[in-house]
Amino acid sequence: MSSNSKRSESLLLVNWETAEIAGFQRQYLLLGAVLLLILIVYLLRMWHLQVMQGERYRYQSENNRIRLEDIPSPRGIIYDKNGVPLVENRPAYHLQIIREDVQDIEQTVGELAKLCEKTPEELMAVLEANKQTPKFLPLRLVSDLDRDCLARIEARRVRLPGVYIQLEPKREYKWNGTAAHLVGYLSEITESELKSDTYRGYFSGEDIGRFGVESAFENHLHGRRGGRQVEVDAIGRRMRLLDEVLPIPGRNIWLTIDIELQKAAESYLEGHTGAIVAIDVKNGAVLAMATKPTFDQEKFIRGLKKEEWQKLSKDPRHPLLNRALGAAYPPGSTFKPFVALAALKEGVVSPETTFHCPGYIEFANRRYRCWRDHGHGAVSVQRAITESCDVYFYNCGMRLGVDRIAHYANLFGLGEKTGVGLAGEHAGLIPTSWWKKHSIGVPWQKGETLSVAIGQGFDLATPLQMTLAYAALASGGKLWQPFVVRRIEGNSMGEMSETKGKLKRKIPIDQKYFDIVSKGLVGVVEDSRGTAHAVRDKSFQMAGKTGTAQVVHLAEGANRKLLAKTARYEERDHAWFVGYAPASDPQIAVGALVEHGGHGSSAAAPLVHKVIAAYLKGDFSQSPPSSQ
Repeated sequence: MSSNSKRSESLLLVNWETAEIAGFQRQYLLLGAVLLLILIVYLLRMWHLQVMQGERYRYQSENNRIRLEDIPSPRGIIYDKNGVPLVENRPAYHLQIIREDVQDIEQTVGELAKLCEKTPEELMAVLEANKQTPKFLPLRLVSDLDRDCLARIEARRVRLPGVYIQLEPKREYKWNGTAAHLVGYLSEITESELKSDTYRGYFSGEDIGRFGVESAFENHLHGRRGGRQVEVDAIGRRMRLLDEVLPIPGRNIWLTIDIELQKAAESYLEGHTGAIVAIDVKNGAVLAMATKPTFDQEKFIRGLKKEEWQKLSKDPRHPLLNRALGAAYPPGSTFKPFVALAALKEGVVSPETTFHCPGYIEFANRRYRCWRDHGHGAVSVQRAITESCDVYFYNCGMRLGVDRIAHYANLFGLGEKTGVGLAGEHAGLIPTSWWKKHSIGVPWQKGETLSVAIGQGFDLATPLQMTLAYAALASGGKLWQPFVVRRIEGNSMGEMSETKGKLKRKIPIDQKYFDIVSKGLVGVVEDSRGTAHAVRDKSFQMAGKTGTAQVVHLAEGANRKLLAKTARYEERDHAWFVGYAPASDPQIAVGALVEHGGHGSSAAAPLVHKVIAAYLKGDFSQSPPSSQ
């Protein structure tokens, strides 16, 4: 090969190498740029994780080693006036799971379902409903485990990482169903309630008072939750306790009721729909508040199923209604003593004034009848109360007018809430001419005053209101504000707050008029012509008044006795009796209302007599004492 050819090949080789080097340099630059970009992205990611999200991941990392556990606080205990526990707390064990510590969720759920005798679908449904909850937070799979299930789980705890048992104090009603409307019940707090200021500091899953004392005194009964820091291993097992803040229990409460008297009152109401209220005449303390039908408080603690709630809420007898204070009825003839006091005080009648009762009174071309068809003859105020003469009180009503009747009824607390402090109280109704004009839009008619004067028409009162009003009659005009809590435990050992009773007003009526009315009320029971003579008791003297409140309007000339026998249950009259004893030195006032019970003398008066006899004699046996 010539030298020129060799020189040409050398030049070509040099040019190729130069070109290749330039190409490789571009690739190196491109690769370097990619590596640099990756490094930048990596650094940015590290900055984001360590700076922007550092606190979050630091918490999660620490939480893998240290867990914060909630310690529920026990609610305060509720006692009766004598220190008998009515509501206590029992230990309840809940199955909890921390999904982050579970290696195979389906396998774990399947095994737990077998141990708890449930279906896997039930437990998976709980997990699905809480899928938005962070996995490191505990979820409650099953509440209130029975002892057998608890033992089976504890025996296999080592093979169930992420599963543990939470101990929580749970409400226990020692006399389940007794005084249920007064004591109340609990149920789980709702999401909307958690967001309200009323329940600030509460946690999801907590139970709160829904009714009665449990609700009215929630801020006292509810304690403050505690917590603990524990160190756990890789599968969530506790290694050691690091720190602990003990919960603060709720305050204990002593009620004014006597559980033995309460049980007796409820036993006497058995088979009836109605209420009995017993009041201490000296200070307004509620000694018993019985309502029938009642309900099962423990069902709310266990968790009421949808079909159970629908059955309970749609029950035509309304078992959740506290008839003692939440339902108002025409007071019937139990209203007459207040009309008598008004008439005496206003001077429209004197103690000697008599009206002739032929069995009716004619007004505006209509006959207003007395309950006694052949009448009572000439009657004065005392005898009119004893024998419950409607005609006498028709005349008093016409002379007084509806507005003066309302004024005196209001003085005795009728037509207004008593202030007992329990939710759901009905204010009742004592009508006035102004009320009718503004509420119904038509003027008051004079004939309506006759109905109001005997406790019918628009008149409405609760058993609690009527019992308090009679306690005021018994005490010569002292109207007390009723109360159901006698004592509340304080924040420190031995600290207590006592309730002594609050006098709302001293009714400005002369004692001599109270004495006249009281003699008439004693005659109701003691006089052979009295409407409640059948419940006379030789061991003590009782004063009171029967009442029969019409449910449906009777046509003029209707045979009342025949209608009473043939009327459907829901058309029968309500039966009232309100009384106090001993008549010479009243200690207790009791009112009874029996829905559709018929006559107050036969349906309600015996109940009041039995409660008073049990209280005065100290005989609280479930078998009703017999009349003498």
